[in-house]
Amino acid sequence: MRIFDPDSWHEIFSTLKKNKLRTFFTGFGVFWGIFMLIIMLGSGTGLRNGINSGMGDLATNSVFMWTERTTMPYKGFPRGRFFNFNNTDTQALLDNIPEIEYIAPRIQGFNRSGDNNVVRGKRTGNFRIQGDYPEYNLIDPVEIVQGRFINQLDIAEKRKNIVIAWRVYEEMFDQGENPIGEHLRISGVYFKIVGLCKSKKSDQQAENENQQIFMPFTTLQKTYNYGDVVGWYSITAKKDVPVSLIENKAIELLKNRHSVSPDDDRAIGSSNVEEEFKKMTNLFNGIEVLIWIVGIGTLLAGIVGVSNIMMIILKERTQEIGIQRAIGASPSTVIAQIITESVFLTAIAGYIGLVFGVAIIEVVNYFISQPGLSTGMFRNPSVDFGVAVEALIILVISGAIAGLVPAKRAVSIKPIDALRDEN
Repeated sequence: MRIFDPDSWHEIFSTLKKNKLRTFFTGFGVFWGIFMLIIMLGSGTGLRNGINSGMGDLATNSVFMWTERTTMPYKGFPRGRFFNFNNTDTQALLDNIPEIEYIAPRIQGFNRSGDNNVVRGKRTGNFRIQGDYPEYNLIDPVEIVQGRFINQLDIAEKRKNIVIAWRVYEEMFDQGENPIGEHLRISGVYFKIVGLCKSKKSDQQAENENQQIFMPFTTLQKTYNYGDVVGWYSITAKKDVPVSLIENKAIELLKNRHSVSPDDDRAIGSSNVEEEFKKMTNLFNGIEVLIWIVGIGTLLAGIVGVSNIMMIILKERTQEIGIQRAIGASPSTVIAQIITESVFLTAIAGYIGLVFGVAIIEVVNYFISQPGLSTGMFRNPSVDFGVAVEALIILVISGAIAGLVPAKRAVSIKPIDALRDEN
């Protein structure tokens, strides 16, 4: 069979038109298989994107550490003792753990009155005040809209400079007003605004982060009379170093410095972002594998349907095939024609399923990307172009396989027997 032979294609179309309903349901099985595969892959991507957007640009090789009450007596100290990290711990960590890339001590200002703690003219608001080092914006970055973030001079000179987040700006300033250089009164002390930022995260996490005011760490310690207290640490590891190594070394060092029992596993709390990120990655990889298994299984069910229908069609065309063989058609010609019919039906149905699947994904993506619409942990569903190509290749191969078995059976019948067949 020649692939561009008009007579051959006319024969294929004629065969498929003889029973339109059967052809439709045969193709529908393939359509549904590839359609569901695309929908599930797009949904899996949307879920992955939603989770990742919730993390923003948070360094995945980071760990956060804080103090808790001790659960064991040690060196004369009673159980239930509360302790704090301090400024000397910061230098000790840097001196003793060379695998650390960035370390950012952090502390939160308290609200003395319990009411609104930020004032500008007649406007007031209640916002979280965070004391930070410049390194914090390398570990859990925010988007700088105007101005700059806290720098080392702010830390060294304990400057009364602050960086406000977007929600603070909306409540304390008029739209379009430039906040840089203006002042806010925080707990009775005036601070100069040097930067405006926005959260890179999404939904509730972004809402919380956009209600913060960033202050130099040393300035906050002085303003709120914290002395040398450190609230908690954010730490990242150098390249190719597992952050769990730093976590274990830091906990051991800090326990020793604060006379905490080495066996007290609850005195120092920690959150290993690297481990959590690996868990999520493994989860999504597992979901993707499951999607492919289910999708290909559904697709194969449609392909088996195509193969069975081809068997029925060829049984009806036994005499026709016998005539072709009798007048000189080679077995390879007959096989090629049958496989072409199968591939054509499979490819057309699959292509339509692919187009419909991508169209549905794009429509959903359009609606959930509308401003003001909260989609939770689902964002930007999409299907990779390479995945679409893989799906088409699977379709072509499956269509060929679906036609191969009936074709082999058709040419195995002797021409004389095929001519005598009465169906």
